[in-house]
Amino acid sequence: MSLAQDIAILKQIPMLSDFSDDQLRLLAFSAESMDYGNGQRLFDEGERADGGLVITSGTVSLQKRGKDGYDEVDRVAEGTLLGETALLAENKRPCRAEAAGPVRIIRIRRALFKRMIQEYPELAQRLLDVHAARYRQTVAALRPIGEKMAELEQINAERRRRNDETQS
Repeated sequence: MSLAQDIAILKQIPMLSDFSDDQLRLLAFSAESMDYGNGQRLFDEGERADGGLVITSGTVSLQKRGKDGYDEVDRVAEGTLLGETALLAENKRPCRAEAAGPVRIIRIRRALFKRMIQEYPELAQRLLDVHAARYRQTVAALRPIGEKMAELEQINAERRRRNDETQS
């Protein structure tokens, strides 16, 4: 695949969509391209994550460890970034990723990504803004669940109090 094609795919990634063409070119040029054959493992569940993988062609099976081995939980294709969080912070891979046919990826190591956002602080600010907005959305979505749990806890406390009164 050409550098221009890699840049076009990187531009589709929401986390990278604010990068300029020159910044994407630098990222694509500095990143590592890798090819995998059918059934080859890109990474394993629980493995240390040192960056993100952008699928530039093919399909990847995402699998979680179950009672009898691994179960597929999702399939992702071209234009998917695996390990977005790993670009920003050290963590572990939440699942196994295995090539479902021929797959080509661009591997962006965390150190490279950090250098990019250090060189272009406006990118760091935009990433912070995007992630802050996501966290606010998550908190807003969880608020009603928290309120229902508080109601249930209050109902259970009242039941326990009534049971204690009737037993006294």
